Formats: sequence, C-alpha cells, structure tokens
Amino acid sequence: MNANGLMSMLIRRLMSWGMDKGIDLYARRSGGTDPDGKPTPAAQKQARAAREAAKRARQAARITRRLR
Repeated sequence: MNANGLMSMLIRRLMSWGMDKGIDLYARRSGGTDPDGKPTPAAQKQARAAREAAKRARQAARITRRLR
C-alpha cells in the first residue's frame, strides 16, 4: 500500500470516529432538571428519543460510508 492509500484510510477512520463521537455528544445533552438536579420525566423521554435518533444516525452514516 502506498502512502496515499494509507493516508486515505487513516482519514476515513478518523472521520468515522469523529462523527460517532459528535453524534453521541449531541444525544447526551439534556435539558430540564428538577431542583435536585435529576432529569424530569419529560427530559428523560426526550433523552431516550435522542439516543434512538443518534443510533439511527450512526447506522445511516455507516451505510453511507459502505456505499462510497
């Protein structure tokens, strides 16, 4: 493998890792807490929906990368 192919592979892996980390970070952000600092039921529901959306986004990104 030449240097160009090696760099291409490395960049592709780093981009994949970065996309996954960014999606996870966005999914873990949550709002609404009660005075004790615990998430409200609405915030828990929203966080669960965000995690599911992040999972679907990761799957879509994975499929897109395979198609290229």
